[in-house]
Amino acid sequence: MDLPDLHLPDLHLLSSMAVRPALAALAPLLPGVRLEAGGGVEVARRIRAGAPADLAVLAADALAALHAEGLAERPRPLWDSATVAAVAHDAPPAALDTVDDLTALLTGARAVAHSTGPSGTALRALVERLGLAGRVRLVCADPGVPAGSLLADGRADLAFQQHSELAGLPGVRILGPLPGDTAITSTFAAAVLTATATPDRARALLDLLAGEPATAAVRARGMHPHRPGRSTDAR
Repeated sequence: MDLPDLHLPDLHLLSSMAVRPALAALAPLLPGVRLEAGGGVEVARRIRAGAPADLAVLAADALAALHAEGLAERPRPLWDSATVAAVAHDAPPAALDTVDDLTALLTGARAVAHSTGPSGTALRALVERLGLAGRVRLVCADPGVPAGSLLADGRADLAFQQHSELAGLPGVRILGPLPGDTAITSTFAAAVLTATATPDRARALLDLLAGEPATAAVRARGMHPHRPGRSTDAR
């Protein structure tokens, strides 16, 4: 990968856990940049509390709210990420090719884990839309904790979360993305925070994240450049 000749020391980048693997892979692109990740809800709370950071990478709707509150510049959509279903590594084979397959998995699960982030919100809305409310026991992982960890410790036997957060998690086997019109795609964006003392340098960092070298690294972590109209969080 050809790296741009940029030196952006002492910049503080906050992100949600969903994009942490992608951003960690970009470390060679970001010399001197301090990356700190947490649950998206918690990161937004910290920004509202005045966290001294320069740039944030969060779900697009979370950054839009911060922008509306005057805490961030206009967000730039960066990457789309599919929500996938996962089971424990030793679970029996299961199909996920049709909506009927998905319904059978949801209603047959003892407990279904999800995150506090956009994929969790979208999953709850999907369960309602499928008419399964009351038939599916949903359990929410603690902020910043992968939903797949509830599979590994036996608290759930089905989990839904961003592919980037479930890939490579010990004790977890990914079944695949949700089928047909049940698919959930979340858009992640970046925005310069108005609290930054160096907005020009923070904007240079944002440009770097939107560039081709960063895109190549992000693709390897199961995310893709944003396409307008692709997000289905609110479906």
